[in-house]
Amino acid sequence: MSEHTDLIIVGGGISGASLLYTVAKFTDVDDVTLIEKEREIAAVNSHRTNNSQTLHFGDIETNYTLEKAEEVKEGAELLAGYLEGTDPDREMHSKRSKMVLGVGDDEVAALEERYHEEGFGDLFPKLREIGRDEIEELEPKVVEGRDPGTELKALQTPDGYVVDYGAVAQSFVDAVRGQEGVSVHLGTEVTNVDEGDEGFTVETDDGDFAADSAVVTAGSHSLQFAKEMGYGEDMSLLPVAGSFFLADDLLNGKVYTLQMKSLPFAAVHGDADVHDDGVTRFGPTAKLVPALERGEISTVSDFVDVFELNASSILSYANILADPILFPYVTKNLVYDVPALGKRAFLPHVQKVVPTVGADDIQRAKGYGGVRPQIVDTDNKTLDMGEAKITGDGILFNITPSPGASTALKTAMIDVQTVLDFFDGEYEFDETAFRDATIENFPRPDDIEDNSAASEVDESPGDDDPVAAEADD
Repeated sequence: MSEHTDLIIVGGGISGASLLYTVAKFTDVDDVTLIEKEREIAAVNSHRTNNSQTLHFGDIETNYTLEKAEEVKEGAELLAGYLEGTDPDREMHSKRSKMVLGVGDDEVAALEERYHEEGFGDLFPKLREIGRDEIEELEPKVVEGRDPGTELKALQTPDGYVVDYGAVAQSFVDAVRGQEGVSVHLGTEVTNVDEGDEGFTVETDDGDFAADSAVVTAGSHSLQFAKEMGYGEDMSLLPVAGSFFLADDLLNGKVYTLQMKSLPFAAVHGDADVHDDGVTRFGPTAKLVPALERGEISTVSDFVDVFELNASSILSYANILADPILFPYVTKNLVYDVPALGKRAFLPHVQKVVPTVGADDIQRAKGYGGVRPQIVDTDNKTLDMGEAKITGDGILFNITPSPGASTALKTAMIDVQTVLDFFDGEYEFDETAFRDATIENFPRPDDIEDNSAASEVDESPGDDDPVAAEADD
């Protein structure tokens, strides 16, 4: 054996990096090792070009139920608090206005019901209803060129965090990498995980590692590893590739559209890139692909390993794709990849956000988009909208569909408790310190009111003033 450790984390995306950070900084576990097959942290789905850069709170995601939004909210606030506390210069994120737009009588009525009757206004105290005039003040291009007789309303919040998740993942690793007992191995591919009487042997292309416990946070590959070890036999995956269209600077913040609750995919939205205010992204599209990573042909065989080509998986796919809402949606998304025709087919989604945009104003974003695993329950032949965890004796597998990046710290907090259970109480988690470093920094409505009151007293706020910082966004 080349190395022995208490805990091995397989996968260096934001989920694995979050867990490394949480274990190394807030527990007394002696040794923890992270192994990542790429030469950089967060080089696959967590890379800034491979996701929508959105921190999902559940406030404007209209495919979320109230219960789902409640689950996501704390996770988003943990990560937002971390950003507020560690990234004051906004190198890893920016903060802008964010809204979900209702166009026409039916959509406006749906937003009003969601806000008042369904409880979203109570759950998110910073979320507010705004009409055409205020929408125009915040996002002039959303109103420009639109029929003045069309009913228009939005639910808007200042919590429009635009996040470079790759940079955040790197910051987690950087925060603990120099600590005693922390080891990070990049460019090291795990080929097999073997369970023995005294723990686990993790075989790699750079030698073997021995560990008392293991957590596999390798995206879609997590289920592949699980199945190789005899876990997750009642699961399969529906890999969905997301893509984007790009336009010039059109929006100041994030503008979402409404989406049906029965669809697990994110609603089409427009927003500025986290590192380039001069670019507006529109998307994502959602295309089914028989691969676990975008553009990696070698992962087609990995998908076959997960799918297993058995009757349960085939019948599950058939049942899911026969859905009268999902099937047309999937079919339409195939068209968006067709050269020339694709952007014209997608154009109505863009025009719903910015009416004056023409086909010549948008272009397919080359090199953008990743693959999100949607969990398939092969027993019930249905899509499972939630995050999947498989827990064995001393090992945990995380398969994180969207919004996995948004809730990465919450997932880490939960997983730490599972890991500590593996050690039968030998180690402890300082949850108070963890929360102090994360969610306690998240700005609450009372904080914003206090800052506003302070700015009325001091008419010339300095560069460090939080109100001035908000205005700069």
